[in-house]
Amino acid sequence: MTVWYLMRATGVASLVLLTATMVMGVLNVQRWAPRRVPRFLLQDAHRTVSLLVVVLLALHVVTAVIDPFVSIDLLSAAVPFASGWKPLWVGLGALGLDVMVALIATSLLRARLGLRAWRAVHWLAYAAWPLALVHALGTGTDVASGWMRWLAAGCTAVVAAAVAARFGGAQRRLEAGR
Repeated sequence: MTVWYLMRATGVASLVLLTATMVMGVLNVQRWAPRRVPRFLLQDAHRTVSLLVVVLLALHVVTAVIDPFVSIDLLSAAVPFASGWKPLWVGLGALGLDVMVALIATSLLRARLGLRAWRAVHWLAYAAWPLALVHALGTGTDVASGWMRWLAAGCTAVVAAAVAARFGGAQRRLEAGR
């Protein structure tokens, strides 16, 4: 039972921190920082929270694999739609994990890849977050309870606002350049 609780907790914490990472990444692209706070602190926070997401996500996958209640093997956790248990929802989680691995690998190799290639792959972050959200809503046993739905709605609202600001700001800059 402890493994099951740890799997749920690391999944929920990963979603919340992935939301924070997504928002910080968008704010960083917008070159936003609070007054009297150097912008590099936002970059450092983004990087640090991203690393924490990686640790929690690894724990989430490991606990999902060793949990006796569900039958998810390591291959199913990494290969989309290979799971015998809730293949669509676990598959979306595996796809999100694969995207996260690509983001991590390219971030570690950023100096060798160059900014343009890194940015091209980093656009996948806009896919990783909704995959994680839908995975949580499809597999999570807490979805039936109200708190998980409220948490998902809150995460969605925060990310939607950040993305709207990101693309709204880009649109305004394009219009100003005409």
